[in-house]
Amino acid sequence: MFGFKSQQVEETPQNAGFLARLRRGLSRSATRLTEGLAGVLPGGKIDAALLDDLESRLITADVGVETTTAILASLRSQVARKELNDLPALLAALRNSMLEILAPIAHPLRIDGLRKPFVILVVGVNGAGKTTTIGKLARRLVDEKHSVMLAAGDTFRAAAVEQLQVWGARNQVPVIAQATGADPAAVVFDALQSAQARAVDVLIADTAGRLHTQSNLMEELKKVKRVLGRLDPNAPHEILLVLDGSQGQNSLQQAKLFHEALNVTGVVVTKLDGTAKGGIVLALAGRTKLPVRFIGIGEAAEDFAEFDAQQFVAALLQTDDAKT
Repeated sequence: MFGFKSQQVEETPQNAGFLARLRRGLSRSATRLTEGLAGVLPGGKIDAALLDDLESRLITADVGVETTTAILASLRSQVARKELNDLPALLAALRNSMLEILAPIAHPLRIDGLRKPFVILVVGVNGAGKTTTIGKLARRLVDEKHSVMLAAGDTFRAAAVEQLQVWGARNQVPVIAQATGADPAAVVFDALQSAQARAVDVLIADTAGRLHTQSNLMEELKKVKRVLGRLDPNAPHEILLVLDGSQGQNSLQQAKLFHEALNVTGVVVTKLDGTAKGGIVLALAGRTKLPVRFIGIGEAAEDFAEFDAQQFVAALLQTDDAKT
């Protein structure tokens, strides 16, 4: 859908540390998927009952009916051809099926240096973790030697502005803000003017959290997008949708409606630590095909990393094959 090539993340000590935390974070999902499978193997062989059991486990882990059906069709075909004779072979085939689904949507965010400032508009519902994601992303971009500015476009909550200012101070990046209740489009417009005047590399704009079913608020987001286009016809260059991974299938509906309204270009899945619904990333990949840029597994800046399909599947199945 987006024409990207799959990219692998180079393994580093920092990356390895994130993988260990990801494995711990997805352990509940892994338990739901694979625990006790060996105990239901009749005579050590794969049969229809075992595949039905695995199908139920995948759906319960929020992989989704459509994506689960596709995975099981592949597994049943391999069983029929007598290619899967034991549990290790079944799990290896499951891993490969998951990778086929996730690899096409594993695309890191790339800042186009020819578009300056590169404007990132961050959207999502209340509580998904937008402001925290912005702070972590700003930290990452500063570490990559980009100059960054933040726009406090969530003018409905004073706490959101204050939280963004804390992240700005922590990362030593300027934050453009106005009084509570100000027009979000005006705030973002002023921020883009300021970023242009200061030759800033990247402008990240926060927006008010809203329910995807509130059409009037979605229209306001469209207005913010239009206003940015008055200063730069190509802005925003990235529309980043933040989804709470613990919300399961509700995230699919959010992704659908935000994408219809704004043409989302990338997704961040947060709060994957401790959830038993880690399969939602597979459901998102199967249903939306939207690129997943980052995942989050905690509050610290280090608990935020580029999405890597191989590492994610290894963590989800608790296997040791995550080296890239």
